[in-house]
Amino acid sequence: MKLYYSPGACSLSPHIVAREAGIALDLVKVDLKARKLEDGGDYARINAKGYVPTLALDDGTLLTEGPAIVQYLADRAPASGLAPANGTIERYRLQEWLNFLTSEVHKSFSPLFNPQAAEGWKEAARANIARRFDFLAERLGPSAYLMGERFTVADAYLFVLLNWCPWTGVDLGRWPALQAYHARVAARPKVQEALRAEGLAK
Repeated sequence: MKLYYSPGACSLSPHIVAREAGIALDLVKVDLKARKLEDGGDYARINAKGYVPTLALDDGTLLTEGPAIVQYLADRAPASGLAPANGTIERYRLQEWLNFLTSEVHKSFSPLFNPQAAEGWKEAARANIARRFDFLAERLGPSAYLMGERFTVADAYLFVLLNWCPWTGVDLGRWPALQAYHARVAARPKVQEALRAEGLAK
């Protein structure tokens, strides 16, 4: 399988999940601004949406959207415990977290990466992120991870979103629980492997 990615983008989430699951992926780097592959190919011919991640299966099938991809990868390695079994209430809780992260947290960062966004729009986005982080910090409480004591695909996603804070003017230090959580996830060996592979850590 191939994972089309851009270093540090939300594609880092399925990259982490694949390593945690012991699934080998060929990494294909994408220049998102130019929408080009490293060999000069047109990424829009792979994914017409123009963003990452895209997972290319061995039979040529393409799967897009991070929350779908991470569940697919987790289901290929059920013993990893990265996602509860399909049909259980725990699986729906996982999907609840993934939907919240993608719609309420991930998208709230969008104006902060947009050079055309007015400063007022960016400040409103930071205020919205702060409200979401208040909720996350409260819900996390003393638990190690979002679903309790077991690391899941939702944690890989939240970790990536928290990584964006230093680059977008969001001070994670306001939420000690999230800061400790971020450090805990960052210390996982497979997370470190993914960061090094994308040139984000030594």
